[in-house]
Amino acid sequence: MECRPSCGACCIAPSISSAIPGMPLGKKAGERCIQLDSQNRCMIFGQAERPAVCASLKPNAEMCGASNTQAFIWLTQLEQSTSPD
Repeated sequence: MECRPSCGACCIAPSISSAIPGMPLGKKAGERCIQLDSQNRCMIFGQAERPAVCASLKPNAEMCGASNTQAFIWLTQLEQSTSPD
């Protein structure tokens, strides 16, 4: 499955605890990754400095749903269910 153009949900909804170029402490859930361009594409896709967690996340029908809204809902629920708080 390919990423939905202009989605970016997986780069906004979940928290990332590892360093991202420009975000040395990672990012909070719901925070837009600094590496997303204006069309919600990862500017470090395929590069060594891209966090391993990002590289391991693969689009799939359950996660991405049929719309960006569905993707945000699913990823937000996943974030909440796996958060230590």
